Amino acid sequence: MHELDASTARIEVQTLLQHVLQVPRAYLLAHPEQVPEAKQQAAYDAILQRRLQGEPIAYLLGEREFFGLNLKVTPATLIPRPDTELLVELALQRVPQNKVCRVLDLGTGSGAIALAIAHSRPGAAVTAIDAAEAALQVARENARRLGIANVVFQRSDWFAALNGQRFDLIVSNPPYVATGDRHLVRGDVRFEPRSALVSGEDGLDDIRRIVSQTESYLEREAWLLLEHGYDQAARVRGIFQQYGFGEIFSAKDIAGIDRVSGGVKLR
Repeated sequence: MHELDASTARIEVQTLLQHVLQVPRAYLLAHPEQVPEAKQQAAYDAILQRRLQGEPIAYLLGEREFFGLNLKVTPATLIPRPDTELLVELALQRVPQNKVCRVLDLGTGSGAIALAIAHSRPGAAVTAIDAAEAALQVARENARRLGIANVVFQRSDWFAALNGQRFDLIVSNPPYVATGDRHLVRGDVRFEPRSALVSGEDGLDDIRRIVSQTESYLEREAWLLLEHGYDQAARVRGIFQQYGFGEIFSAKDIAGIDRVSGGVKLR
């Protein structure tokens, strides 16, 4: 049984009730005397029990806000997290406002990163790839719902289907959890797709693969930016250095943890 944290329980209960009743929060607060109909009460009881069993609230609601965009999410995709907004911010610093820029998002999932970049930079040409067709279906639906047309979604195992295309910026929030990480049996990640989380014994297999192959797909003096785990920054910078990148750096997320590392292709 999962117990809701006291500080968030009230908000979560209200959110689930809003979802079942299909009313805004203001209406809920203004009508505390309203008694749900029997069908509504049954639906609420069922969804609350799922939450008490630990199922992520984003999956229960079917949506999550990210970088100002309301995104559909399903168990086929990771749940977009505030930490990842740092990756978008760093990407936008490197995408000009009034110039065509080719951006690649590797492992797009719900499309969160690609759509946030494309929405903020309408002149950019964004390609978003994922190996999972179920995730791509969610991402395409998000693009349609949001009316964002400057993203192309493509099924690919990392770079495999890109046929030598080159980009001015590559970003990724790849799997970076170690196989035996204790966090895999806690919280929301128990319900998220394992293939989008786990990457070998030290969690860095996919990051090594991306950095080692990126040179063939990046234009000269173009950037690669990667999200990674809370304790991986130094090792990720070492991988960038191993493959000849310059201006290597790490940046801290809202919790003060090194969350994104990057480097520029020198040749």
